[in-house]
Amino acid sequence: MNNLNIWQQLVEQTKLRWPEVLEATSVHIQLVFFSMILAVLIAVTLGILITRVPKLKTGVLGAAGIMQTIPSLAVLGFMIPIFGIGVKTAIAALFLYSLLPIMRNTYTGIKDVDPATIEAARGMGMTSRQILFKVELPLAVPIIMAGIRTAAVINVGNATLAAFIGAGGLGDFIFLGITRGIDGLILLGAIPAAILAIALETFFSAVERWTTPEGLK
Repeated sequence: MNNLNIWQQLVEQTKLRWPEVLEATSVHIQLVFFSMILAVLIAVTLGILITRVPKLKTGVLGAAGIMQTIPSLAVLGFMIPIFGIGVKTAIAALFLYSLLPIMRNTYTGIKDVDPATIEAARGMGMTSRQILFKVELPLAVPIIMAGIRTAAVINVGNATLAAFIGAGGLGDFIFLGITRGIDGLILLGAIPAAILAIALETFFSAVERWTTPEGLK
């Protein structure tokens, strides 16, 4: 195998492991999907909270920012005593890495709503809850979607590290390729991960454009 060039190795490994690639891609998507669902629910809620209670902003955003500075493998290591080895730990770590961009964009999107628009809604008799759900959040959706897009793309890359704790995914091929010195195996994991990241970027970019009001495009 090592006598073949990298592209020949990739072709050979693809022929041998195509069903495994499909299964690993499915696992990879599930890791990203479930971690993102949790992150969106929690981060958007926290983002709304810090717009209503400004004194919490520094602490909440600071804590999420600190999480971003911790190496991914270290976060996985910290999670193992809590969730054990496997999928739960991977999802928990990916969830933590997703919080900051979504939370920060939620906060920014709501705070950037024109105060005159809010005053007009209040003048129409809307309650604070109605203003949030009928005015602020709809106008903030494009910015929130940008944060979700960023988090999703980052998570696709970080999810490859799940292989180190037995959670599966495309990182299995990268790890196996490194340990065996087979570059084709590394590409077998890296290329589908890159394609998945590009697909998510394209999808969320389209959603972001679709949710942007005509006057703001």
